[in-house]
Amino acid sequence: MADSPTTVATSSLAPTRLEPDAIGVAQDTVIGMASSAPAASVGLTLALIVAATAYGSGPIIILTAIPMLVIANAYRRLNLWNANCGASFEWVGRAINPYLGFLTGWLMIAAYIIATVSGVEVLGPSVLAVFGSSSTSTWGNIGIGTAVGVVMLVIAVVGIKITARTQVGMAIIEYGILIGIAAWGLVAVLNHHAGTFAISSGWFKVTGIGGKGSLVGGFLAAVFMFTGWDGTVYVNEEVKHRRANPGRAAILAVAFLALIYTFSTLGLQGAVSPKKLQANAASVLVYVANSLGGGSWAKVMALALALSVIATTGTGIVLTARLVYGMASYRVLPDFLASVSRRFSTPVWASILVGFLIIALTWVYLLTTSVESAFDYVVDVTGLLFAVFYVLTALATVAYYRGRILASLKDTITLGLLSMGAAVFLVWMVVEALRSAGSSFRPEMASLIGILVVGVLLMLLARFRLKSPFFHVRREHEERPAQATAG
Repeated sequence: MADSPTTVATSSLAPTRLEPDAIGVAQDTVIGMASSAPAASVGLTLALIVAATAYGSGPIIILTAIPMLVIANAYRRLNLWNANCGASFEWVGRAINPYLGFLTGWLMIAAYIIATVSGVEVLGPSVLAVFGSSSTSTWGNIGIGTAVGVVMLVIAVVGIKITARTQVGMAIIEYGILIGIAAWGLVAVLNHHAGTFAISSGWFKVTGIGGKGSLVGGFLAAVFMFTGWDGTVYVNEEVKHRRANPGRAAILAVAFLALIYTFSTLGLQGAVSPKKLQANAASVLVYVANSLGGGSWAKVMALALALSVIATTGTGIVLTARLVYGMASYRVLPDFLASVSRRFSTPVWASILVGFLIIALTWVYLLTTSVESAFDYVVDVTGLLFAVFYVLTALATVAYYRGRILASLKDTITLGLLSMGAAVFLVWMVVEALRSAGSSFRPEMASLIGILVVGVLLMLLARFRLKSPFFHVRREHEERPAQATAG
């Protein structure tokens, strides 16, 4: 396809732009992976996914990676069309409908904020565990969460380069610890050490041991684990070769996450008995590390968890701020959020708003939710939100490239059939999850409805109060696929 984006009238509110060519594809890949918070995600979901899949977690994670790779390729292709940090907000708006585009952007912001806050229940205990404390004080956890939020906000404001360097440094330590202890756990299981749970054929079946696994529960937990890799695209205006590299980074992030999640889950799930795994769900990684090597290794795993949450807090602020900046550039959000600092080349006001919102919600979350009851709630809501805007992005790919899909067998498969297949899978997962929750109207349902209602109200405000030109953009599609050169 043509290398230049389709031109559309945008606001000239921000004469200072984000810093171009600031980071490379490797750093961008790490940002996407950090946004998924591998150690924290495994910690939040290990007991849940093992119970849901009856130890068939490995096949479920691998199967979930397939539609995630397809969706990542959809992001890659759309970014080739238009590299804008608003990403799916603009893609859906211009390829399908601007009102749907706005709601997509709102769901992205809500999902990233909730996903960022979701790690706070393990941050405080993990930091304290590193120093040998087992305190469960709510105010202590709030203090640690607030301090981390402020520090990562400062780093986000100072610049994308220092953000990327910080993320790479934390990732090397976090991933090394997680993979190392998972390998240790797998060796213990294979050698039938006392207290471990032996591998059986059920570990390699999607229905788990005895066919007791739940596909819906397993897929929902696995989707939560993968959420965040799309963060590679939201910094596209700051990446070298901004049209090609962010999409490549997204695919690489999904592939690496699939390897890390599959190996870590398989290596850790049998390191202790099923009963002890579920009994220690709130601190399962630290408990497993302690069982394998004692208190010193528990502190090491706690360090990996702390770094994971700190990293995702940083990426949560950076990525959400760029989503807000991208939307504000079209005046669907207040003008001041579209400003960029001349000194730092970052969206300072958007970053401050997002940072303080995350800190405030952290306070609310820790004061009103117990750790034990938080896990299922956070996994469900975050997984569903990400699934919805992943589906909309896949549909935008089909809509924009419809001429190419009809003209080429290869594109019929890669852009048409696979994109629709991934979207159908995620829609099925969402419908089944909502169906299982509908009769009792769980808090997850109330939260999702509340998020949607707020989104509609903000959309009406943007349309009639802010009078955003975004709602008047014409629907677009690729006009001359026969001349395409990029794929």
